[in-house]
Amino acid sequence: MKLSSVRATCIAALTCAASMTAFAQQPTTLYVASYGGSTETAFREKLIPQFEAKNNVKIVYVAGNSTDTLAKLQAQKGKQELNVVLMDDGPMYQAVQFGFCDKLGDMPVLKDLYPVARMTDSAVGIGVIATGLAYNVEAFKKANLPAPDSWEALTDKRFAQKVAIPPISNTYGLHVLLTFARLRGGDYKNIDPGFTAMTREVGPNVLAWEPSPGKMAELFQNKDVLLAAWGSGRVQALKDTGFPVQFVIPKEGAPALLTAACPVAGNSAPALSRAFVQYLLTPEVQTVLADTQGWGPANSATKLAPAVAAKVPYGKEQVDRLLPTDWKTVNEKRAEWTNRWNRTVER
Repeated sequence: MKLSSVRATCIAALTCAASMTAFAQQPTTLYVASYGGSTETAFREKLIPQFEAKNNVKIVYVAGNSTDTLAKLQAQKGKQELNVVLMDDGPMYQAVQFGFCDKLGDMPVLKDLYPVARMTDSAVGIGVIATGLAYNVEAFKKANLPAPDSWEALTDKRFAQKVAIPPISNTYGLHVLLTFARLRGGDYKNIDPGFTAMTREVGPNVLAWEPSPGKMAELFQNKDVLLAAWGSGRVQALKDTGFPVQFVIPKEGAPALLTAACPVAGNSAPALSRAFVQYLLTPEVQTVLADTQGWGPANSATKLAPAVAAKVPYGKEQVDRLLPTDWKTVNEKRAEWTNRWNRTVER
């Protein structure tokens, strides 16, 4: 063989080998659907880069609320483009029911989770938020009122037209309905006592059934309301602005709202998807989510600095006071309850 032919063959072989090596090193792309706003910022700046570097993966963050993400899963049924999804626990249970979530598999970290975070074998809570009471500390002090410690504060006539509660379309509002059903002798399957309480006892005190976090904050800042039913994370965000608001877990207990995650069934990278969910449950990531998002750790092995621990539901004693929601029953009844709420509570 001529020297020129040998050279050409070697060059071609080297080029092919280099191309194959480059191809082998191309990172896998993982599509993660989660919340926008501060959550997206925290993921992009503090969480994603570390996972990408360790796993030779490129993560594409798809921002949207829980309803948006569930709608994407439904639209892509049978040809899923998303690999991992984060949603509120209610929509996540729907995703599990519809078969959109893959099995979590044998993740060692699962043994460290609080019981409330162990949702199903294909979805898991990664952050714990409490639905409770928020009140204007300065206004209460000025009026010589004791700090509220019970859900019954929402029925106190001293707060007529000074209360704000999200509507039933918002998980916080739904939690209030379920709580008063329980307090008045009902439950998920006997919701009538809850509607009666909301209509006759709580409703007269409510100035606004407000779903928007921004507008809820404005109601407090303008002193239009002194008391609200709201989430611990939302209250902490308002408190961080310097406003004198305080969150309370009522003595009767507080419903837990979980930020949940699952690997998507039938996705293109199942092992990496499970690895990302496991990564979100590590104490290191749980600490970041507590500090930046106000999500209480789902992993009981997480150790928070006192300043961060004060912001979130933290530790066995606090987490044990949070009440799980029977989302299977709720999701079956929610449309019916929403129509009834609109006719009777927010009429």
